[in-house]
This record gives sequence, C-alpha cells and structure tokens, in this order.
Amino acid sequence: MEIIDAHNHPDWHGHDLGRFLANMDAYGIRQTWLLSWEAPADEYDPPVYNRVMMPDSRGYAVPFEACLRYAQAAPDRFVLGYAPDPRRPEAIDRLAAAIDIYGVKLCGEIKLRMMYDNPDALRLFRFAGEKGLPVTVHVEYGVETGRAYPRPDWWYGGGIDAFERAVIACPNTVFIGHAPGFWAHISGDDGFARETYPKGPVLPGGKTVEMLRRYPNLWADLSAGSAFTALSRDVEFSQEFLTEFQDRMLYGRDYFDNRMQELLDSLGLAEDVLAKIYAGNARRLINDI
Repeated sequence: MEIIDAHNHPDWHGHDLGRFLANMDAYGIRQTWLLSWEAPADEYDPPVYNRVMMPDSRGYAVPFEACLRYAQAAPDRFVLGYAPDPRRPEAIDRLAAAIDIYGVKLCGEIKLRMMYDNPDALRLFRFAGEKGLPVTVHVEYGVETGRAYPRPDWWYGGGIDAFERAVIACPNTVFIGHAPGFWAHISGDDGFARETYPKGPVLPGGKTVEMLRRYPNLWADLSAGSAFTALSRDVEFSQEFLTEFQDRMLYGRDYFDNRMQELLDSLGLAEDVLAKIYAGNARRLINDI
C-alpha cells in the first residue's frame, strides 16, 4: 500500500537528508510533505528544540531553505511546504514567490504565539486558499514549564476556539488540524486544560469531532504524540472516528518512528479506508504529486 507522510521537517531529530531517506525506505514511505517552522527564536523553547533542529541565523526553527534543499536533492520524494510568519509585512509576497519560483504546494507549519484569527493570519490563510494550498496549523495550550525564563509556558494559536474562528472566516481554505490543542478535544471533557496529552476513554461531545462534522474545509493529520495518544486512548471510538472522517484524515509522523502505522494497521479498518488515510487523501488534496 502506498504511504505518504503528510507532516515532517528537514534536519529534524538528528536526521539529515541521507538518514531521512533511509528512514522513509525502511518504513515504506514513498513521499513526505516537508514543512517549515519559521517561528522567531523567542517563541520556542531553546533548551528543548535546539537538541532536535538546526535554527538558521535568523533563529527560525525550521527555515524554508532547509525544506528547499531536501526537495531539490530528491524532488520525487518530497512535497515542498512553506509558511511565513503572517505577522511579517512581506509574508504574502514571500509565499507568492515560493509558489511561483519553487512550486510550493502547501502552507505549513503555522506554529506561532498568536491568535489564529489574527487579521494578518486570516489574510495569509485566505491567500493560501486562493492559490489552492492547504494550511497545516499547530494548536497547543500553555502548560506550565516551572521556569520563569524564557517562557513560563508554550502556547500556540490561542486554543481551539481561535482556530475555529479562522476555519469559519476562511471557508475556501483547507485547514489541516494538528498538535495537542487540536487532538485533546477529540474527547468532550476538560482534559485539554489539565494536561498536554489526555488519556482515558473518549467522551461524547469533543470539539474536534464537532468541528470536523460542521466544517468541510477542516482536515486532520495523524502525526506526532498528540494524534497517537488521541487515537490509542479509546480504540473502539477511533475505529468509528477514522471511518466517519476517512476522506479527510492524513497519515503523518512529525518524527521518524512507525507507531502510528502500527496502530492504524491494528484497528481492523477497511482496506479502502486505510488506502485513503495512507495516501489517497494526500493525493486528492494535492492532486498532482
């Protein structure tokens, strides 16, 4: 079965280009969507992230230039993504140039300490929609670090409500939900407010489920510990969830392990559902990859 990893980053967690390609081959991944993360240096936690990435001279966590280097070295293996900081006055010009010059196919990853219904963000999201680019968005609530410096917590996006307002305000843009603040809301409880990765049975009324039912322009990627924890906490629910939303789920990793693939293969999903999640939906969303 063809597999596309819809969420990963260059030079991430000790993987240079050679190790990255070897890892893809080991897990049968034909293609990876490469996402930038151009957050200012004061918006991520240096003691943590400097161990897993190589910021550039501007302090950008995962600069677009690194994505471009990979895509140019192995164009058949990578789909190029890019997300400039919408708060920068040249953001739309830079994204337009990246589309025209380098063939960027998606806008991501947006992972910034701003409300995602910020007018500047909405302007960029709408531009991406006009150009046919889906937007991958990281939502995360602040969890106390126990330190006063450099930040007492790490939040991105302003929570699920700000993200929902962006989805509503940009109906012609496809948003791909991602990260703890998106996946914690798979359950209709208050776990999102107490821990980054809530566990336990999934209760009815989860905001993520309601949003997927309400907004056809909302998709989801199954990457990272956030999606894995959400889908492994209640297997029976996950079978129904993935079947209901089979046309808008995207397999992804945001790392270099195989645990989500093992989980998906264990759920007893129909073969055609798995085929959509692993690659079919990615191909349909970016229809010329």
